Amino acid sequence: MRTLISTSFVSLDGVVEGPGGEPGYRNSGWTFKDVEFDPAAYTIKGTEQEEATALMLGRVSYEAFAPVWPGMTVEFAGYNAMPKYVVSTTLKESDLVTNWGETTILRSLDDVAALKETEGGPIIVNGSAALNRAMADAGLIDRYHLLLFPVLLGAGKRLFSDTDKDKQNLKLISSEAYGNGVQKLVYNVVK
Repeated sequence: MRTLISTSFVSLDGVVEGPGGEPGYRNSGWTFKDVEFDPAAYTIKGTEQEEATALMLGRVSYEAFAPVWPGMTVEFAGYNAMPKYVVSTTLKESDLVTNWGETTILRSLDDVAALKETEGGPIIVNGSAALNRAMADAGLIDRYHLLLFPVLLGAGKRLFSDTDKDKQNLKLISSEAYGNGVQKLVYNVVK
């Protein structure tokens, strides 16, 4: 069984929208605006690329990353080389870029669950707020890699849904605080 890892930049109040400067969100770029850059806080991104064997995205994140990431041969070499899975009910094969390697469209959370049952290493999920919420609600996520930023953003897409569901316990397996106030939190989902 494969491990499904959700990785996110998240504000203290749970917002994950527009961390890198994506257009259309009023606080776009909040991970670097008014937060001092500390390269140590981002070492988890290199570790993720080394450990993961596949990348999963929702449609919206795929459409944002696919035109940009293939050209980022240094920063995202690991992600660019791995097979990609896009979870979407609307994306067509003809919508996929041709310069980003093997990409498979999954049509449902059942397809995600079936992929988890296959042989292979960890699958990392970047961005993809709606997909993360749906997979968490369905009990599909095994681990969270969070970079928690010392900001309150108020409105915006959140990492976790407000679905009325049973309590889910997490086990902290790694944490680190950085001089700029960012905290790395790695949790396994207790099943």
